[in-house]
Amino acid sequence: MLRLIILSITQAVLMCSAQSLFKVAAEQMGTFSWTWAFFRDGILTNWWLIASGLCGIIGTLEWMYMLRSFPFSQVYPLSSLSFLFGMLVAVIFFHETVVWTQWMGLFLILAGCYFIVK
Repeated sequence: MLRLIILSITQAVLMCSAQSLFKVAAEQMGTFSWTWAFFRDGILTNWWLIASGLCGIIGTLEWMYMLRSFPFSQVYPLSSLSFLFGMLVAVIFFHETVVWTQWMGLFLILAGCYFIVK
């Protein structure tokens, strides 16, 4: 069970990293247009976007391994650990305000994860 928890945390961190890096990449892109210049300068050379893709690919490969190696009824609910890392990233890196009801919802999700692995 400890192996599943470690894999779930790692996978959640990777997928949260992918989405956070994607947000940074999107903020750095200019206004969308169907031009070669937009794709060349806005997408193909955007290192934040490339890092996001790499984290997403590694996280997806780990997800496939987890689905193959553990019961779906345990693996899938543990993917909600990404909400914890998403909230932390929102507060620490993006300086967003998170209200107490959101923290309470996160607590309930984490309590559910605890009962899944117990």
